[in-house]
Amino acid sequence: MKRIVVATTNQGKLKEIEEILAPLGLSVTSLAAYPGFPEIEEDGATFKENAVKKAQFTATFTGEIALADDSGLEVDYLGGAPGVRSARFAGEPKNDAANNAKLLRLLASVPWEKRTARFRCVIAVATPNGEVATAEGTAEGYILTAPRGTGGFGYDPLFYFPEYGKTFAELPPEVKNQVSHRGRALAKLKEVLATLLAGEK
Repeated sequence: MKRIVVATTNQGKLKEIEEILAPLGLSVTSLAAYPGFPEIEEDGATFKENAVKKAQFTATFTGEIALADDSGLEVDYLGGAPGVRSARFAGEPKNDAANNAKLLRLLASVPWEKRTARFRCVIAVATPNGEVATAEGTAEGYILTAPRGTGGFGYDPLFYFPEYGKTFAELPPEVKNQVSHRGRALAKLKEVLATLLAGEK
């Protein structure tokens, strides 16, 4: 069975990616399987820069095909923030509850029609021999005034998805994986990933 290393220690993100890639019959592992793996500084100005950097470094370090994503929330009223700083919006160390609380404070007096936002995800796949492919996905919605739902992670409880009338935290995982920014990016990347895997001996 082909193995792919997902460049993350986020178990919620890993679970989503495992479920989405399940049809490819891959053995999916994370950085937890590589003790001593150095922290990769996500210093890129864009999601794509960060995703490619993480995928290439992970593929070189592990000698395996590597998949990395960089994703975040873009709030129009905040000029696209938190953007690439989504995970550390409220500062170090990264904390979902603190990030959500800060977002709600900044949007406290903002009317519904101006609370538009999107999740954006760029996924990069890199092979040890230097091949790289990327794909991007987005999901459009609104930021609620209070969290709803217990599923998902990150900003999911605040992100209202009009197509289903629910937050990402209220959607069943199998539905979220189809319509989320990450699910859409992975769907675009599946064909490219299958080709890369076929070429790996």
